[in-house]
Amino acid sequence: MKRFEFSTEDAGKLTDWFSVNKRNLPWRDTGDPYDVWISEIMLQQTRIEAVRDKFIQFTEELPDIDSLAECEDDRLMRLWEGLGYYSRARNLKKCAVVLKEKYDSRLPADYDALLALPGIGPYTAAAVASIAFGIPVTAVDGNVLRVIARYFGITDDIRQNTTKKTIEDSLADVHQDGTISPSLFTQGLMELGQLVCVPKGKPKCEECPLSHHCSAYREQTYDSIPYRSPLKKRKVIGRTILVIRDADRFLLHKRPEGLLGGLYEFPGTDRYLSSHEAMLEAEKMGFTPLRIKALPEAVHIFTHLEWHMKAFEITCGEITELPGEDYILLNKKELQSYAVPSAFRTYVNWYEIRD
Repeated sequence: MKRFEFSTEDAGKLTDWFSVNKRNLPWRDTGDPYDVWISEIMLQQTRIEAVRDKFIQFTEELPDIDSLAECEDDRLMRLWEGLGYYSRARNLKKCAVVLKEKYDSRLPADYDALLALPGIGPYTAAAVASIAFGIPVTAVDGNVLRVIARYFGITDDIRQNTTKKTIEDSLADVHQDGTISPSLFTQGLMELGQLVCVPKGKPKCEECPLSHHCSAYREQTYDSIPYRSPLKKRKVIGRTILVIRDADRFLLHKRPEGLLGGLYEFPGTDRYLSSHEAMLEAEKMGFTPLRIKALPEAVHIFTHLEWHMKAFEITCGEITELPGEDYILLNKKELQSYAVPSAFRTYVNWYEIRD
C-alpha cells in the first residue's frame, strides 16, 4: 500500500480549526502530562461523556503519580468503577510504581521510554509524547483512521496492521519541517473525528477544514469509507447470579485473575440453574437458605463474549462463616467502598447499593 502525502498547508488549517473549535475538557490545556496520560487511558473504548466526571473524581483523589502508585487496589477499582476494562486501572498503578522508582515520579519525555512502560502501547505513547511533550509523532486512534481514510479515499481494511502503519507513516511526514505543532495536530485529528467526521450518520463536511481536498467528500463515499472487516461473533455464556444475603448483608466474591479480575461480584456459575439448584448451591457454600425469589434477567456485552444472566435472591439465616478467603459479607453502606463491575448494574440498582 502506497504512502500518502498530508500537506503542511492542510495540517495548518487543521490546527487553526482545532484552536478555535476545541471543546473545554478537564484534562485539556492543564500543562500536566499526568492528566494527558490518565485521560488517554480512560478514553480507550469509552465515551467522553462517561469519562469527564470520572476523570475529575479520579484526579481529585489521586492527583499525581505518587498517590496513584500508593493507592490500595480496592480503592483504585472503586474509583475506576463504571469505565470498564479494569485491567487498564491495574496497569495504571503498575506504571505509576515504575515511574516512581525509575523516573522520579515523572512521565519521560521520550516516545520509546513511554512505550516501554506497563500498559502503554504505541497509541498511548504517541498521544502522551505529542500532546504533553510536543514530540513529532501522531497518535492514530479510530477517529484518526476514519478521518485519514476518508481524506485520502483509502478503501483497504483499517483493521489490518499494514493499513494502520501506512497511515501512521504518512502522517509522520507532516512533522519534517518542524512548522506544525505535534500537540495541536494530534488533538485536531482526534477532535475532527469526534465532532465533524463522525462514524455514524452523515459527516458535517460543511464544517470541515479539510473538505476541499477530501476524497470521500468529493466522491460522496463517506458511507463506505472506512472499511472494517467484520469482527468474529461473540461467544454467549448463560450465567446464573446468586444474590446471597442475610438480614442486611450481601455476600460478595472477589474474582480471580482474568476477566474482571480483582473485582467483587455476586457469586454465580456459568450455566443456568433452576431455583431448586440455586438453593442447593447456597447449601454447598455452607448457608441455610430460608427463601428464594427470581430477580430480573440481564445481559452484559464484553468485547468477545456476552453474559446472558438470570438471577435469584437467596435469603439465609444469619451468616457466621464464609465459604472461602475470597468472600466478604457487607451491608449497603460498606459496599459503597468496593468496586462492583457494571456487568452487575441491574442488581446493584435493584438493591440501590450505589448512591
